[in-house]
Amino acid sequence: MPITLPAHSPRTRSLTGVVPEMFRSLQGAGDWLRPARSAILVMLDGVGAAQLRARAGHARFLASLAGPREIARTTFPSTTASALTTLLTGTDPGAHGMVGYRVRVPETGRIANLLHGWEDGDLPDDWQRAVPLTRSPSGTGSAYVVSKPDFATTGFTRGTTDGAEFIGVSDVGERIARAGAVAAQHPGSFIYLYVPELDGIGHRVGWESAAWTDELERVDGALRDLVRAAPQAGVLITADHGMVDVSAHRHVLLDDGDARLEGVAQIAGEPRMLHLYTHPQSADAVAGVWRAAEGERAWVMTRGEAIASGVFGTVDESVAPRIGDVLIAARARVAYYDNRLADTSAQRMVGQHGSLTLDEAVVPLLRAGAYAG
Repeated sequence: MPITLPAHSPRTRSLTGVVPEMFRSLQGAGDWLRPARSAILVMLDGVGAAQLRARAGHARFLASLAGPREIARTTFPSTTASALTTLLTGTDPGAHGMVGYRVRVPETGRIANLLHGWEDGDLPDDWQRAVPLTRSPSGTGSAYVVSKPDFATTGFTRGTTDGAEFIGVSDVGERIARAGAVAAQHPGSFIYLYVPELDGIGHRVGWESAAWTDELERVDGALRDLVRAAPQAGVLITADHGMVDVSAHRHVLLDDGDARLEGVAQIAGEPRMLHLYTHPQSADAVAGVWRAAEGERAWVMTRGEAIASGVFGTVDESVAPRIGDVLIAARARVAYYDNRLADTSAQRMVGQHGSLTLDEAVVPLLRAGAYAG
């Protein structure tokens, strides 16, 4: 039976085409972006289109740029490792291989975190399979990454922004201002500006919290000032995913003896999008149990069904074994946790993402500066 998944308008852009279009705009040859003297890509980690609409009164500059077509669809899973890699390589997860937050490494059988796995020794250097666009910025000037200093030497940064000059700035307001200064000083340059603060607050206390709204106001003001200070720069503002707040009483805890764990060898992914790695020849049975138990609040897909549906894009045969034998993508406001783990601190997380719901999968794609209009 075909899997029925949320549908996007055929006019909704994908993150895959954003950076190539920005490079074309620097040469005056963009299809949907105006020519620009330099280009700034603002990545607001964790700020979906739905969250921005809901807090439009606290983000008046960003709201002034928004419209019904100023959106894009992110990757599946709707998670940072997958989406940022897609954005910065112009390829889908099925090609670049970053198919989740935590996945099993087929060669070792170990579960690896795809944001930190290089530092943990769980991932080989060539795990990310696509060439970062920053390595050869299509005939433009230099490429720069303006981000938090903590990310300067990580394997994930190397794997997605190789070839770019890294500039570390701790304070978010100063970081945003620095991106504008780099754009003004280096005509023809591409600047990737990473803003993870809202995502961190959302995970800790929820995007519906006062703390999240306060930070959004600060970021909104800093971005307004950036555009005013660098009027010849094209500024494109987007996100990797949205967010859903899930309270503790909506957690689905998986314990020993649970029928949903029968036949499951390993659990990876994240609370709203599980990769289940099953014992041999158990995938169909596991999927059947999960459909019976969770079909009203989650999409349940076998690996084959997920690949056939196209949610990962075209999947290379070397990437396919990284995907769970069964995938559980929450559609209700729930989060799935393996309660057998010794460390259950992740259950304190409020803001969640990873699934296919529009709150998680639709992100802003806002044009400002030389791109406006």
